[in-house]
Amino acid sequence: MSGINIVLADDHALVLEGLRSMIDAEPDMHVVAVVGDGESLIAAIRRERPDVAVVDIEMPEMNGLRCLERIRAENLPVRVLVLTAYSDGATLRAALDGGADGFALKTEPPRHTIDAIRHVHRGQLAFPIAARRWLTRQEPTGPTSELTEREREVLQLVAEGLTNQEMARRLRVSDSTVKFHLQNVYVKLGVSNRTEAAAHFLRNRPGPT
Repeated sequence: MSGINIVLADDHALVLEGLRSMIDAEPDMHVVAVVGDGESLIAAIRRERPDVAVVDIEMPEMNGLRCLERIRAENLPVRVLVLTAYSDGATLRAALDGGADGFALKTEPPRHTIDAIRHVHRGQLAFPIAARRWLTRQEPTGPTSELTEREREVLQLVAEGLTNQEMARRLRVSDSTVKFHLQNVYVKLGVSNRTEAAAHFLRNRPGPT
């Protein structure tokens, strides 16, 4: 089937039906499965091989973050758009570090979710402005110790000379997600490019014991 094939996962029937009718009205989008729990989502992705999975964070059997972990561990070829009512930094950071390709907030107009699906399908990180403000508000600039675990991984790979594409493959995330992490690393370290970031890492890495 041509166009963008989509699996929807949410434990609220009204949300699912609303999303499905909205997506089915788009000429280039097709909903190939609708599920209400995490186990069913993994099964649907294996069976349908969709282009994009729209995944709620809070679901029975297996929540969205755990589903994301399973999807990446099994190397299932699907982009994951996290749909959530939570715009707190901890939830968004956990999903981003887990390899989410984008986010859409249930509190925003439904049209934004449609746009986000197209963004992640093209390999672009979809990240709502409101969520970005919340996330950056939780992240004061500072030394390497204030980087998240995933940001430290990205910094180390930069120091090893990997390209964005190579880092994306190593970390099982999209190129756009790597760029997002790199931007955060630059801001926190007070550097402006990869060379300065790598130099910072090499200067500050622990020595042999």
